[in-house]
Amino acid sequence: MVSAILTEIPGASAVFDRGFITYSNQSKSQMLGVADETLAKYGAVSAQTACEMAFGVLKNSKVDCAVSITGIAGPCGGTLEKPVGLVFFGYIKRGQPVKFLEKRFEASSREIIRLEATKQALDLLCLLLIN
Repeated sequence: MVSAILTEIPGASAVFDRGFITYSNQSKSQMLGVADETLAKYGAVSAQTACEMAFGVLKNSKVDCAVSITGIAGPCGGTLEKPVGLVFFGYIKRGQPVKFLEKRFEASSREIIRLEATKQALDLLCLLLIN
């Protein structure tokens, strides 16, 4: 969704290099270099995984900024520890340390959680670009 919104802007190809959709654990490892140990210890929905995903984008592209999203949009799949609406964002600017943000979206549907997560990711990207 983030890539779709960014590439709706005419001329985006001048600044948008690529997007990675790494839905499975295997793709997170293969495409972004998320450590199997991280996935085993913390899970796909974690600050650690989000940070490794964002760092992996920088490592596997020529971009200056990267934002990653990993979460539980529902309607099922949540637990007491990781409820539906829990989303972690990794964000990084080349030459700076990776950071993360944890959000718990209280929403009535999967679509709303995904939209809210997209808005948050775009806000983080703007923050990276101005700092």
